[in-house]
Amino acid sequence: MQIQILQNRLEEAQALTESLLESRQISFQELVPSMLDDKPGVYAIFDRTTGKTLYVGRTKNIKRRLYTNHLMGTKANARLKKYLAEDGERKDIPDMEAAKQYLRKNCYFQYILINDRIRRGQVEGLFSYLLDVYYIHEEH
Repeated sequence: MQIQILQNRLEEAQALTESLLESRQISFQELVPSMLDDKPGVYAIFDRTTGKTLYVGRTKNIKRRLYTNHLMGTKANARLKKYLAEDGERKDIPDMEAAKQYLRKNCYFQYILINDRIRRGQVEGLFSYLLDVYYIHEEH
């Protein structure tokens, strides 16, 4: 019984990952709010220059999170820009404005819609692991 449950979960994980990676790649350079859904989902932000997955997140509203928070937001709600600006290894990104310009010039994201709150949390963790995310939330 447990083996069958695990097998089903592995198949679902593969399908979810394929859905994300086959979804449209949207560059922060070209991003306008009307391009995005205002629905809940899970997203991954990639650096095209390094090939790294910089960030994986979940949200109740894709449009608000990716455009309003990640791209246009302040330090309080733009977590990835904060991580970039405070990363001691990133001397080329000294502040939040430089982080915003870095996102615009070098990064893109992909997302999938997931309505269920619990499933979004599970998928965020799954993608963080599978995509070897670089910046991840501090544990509380």
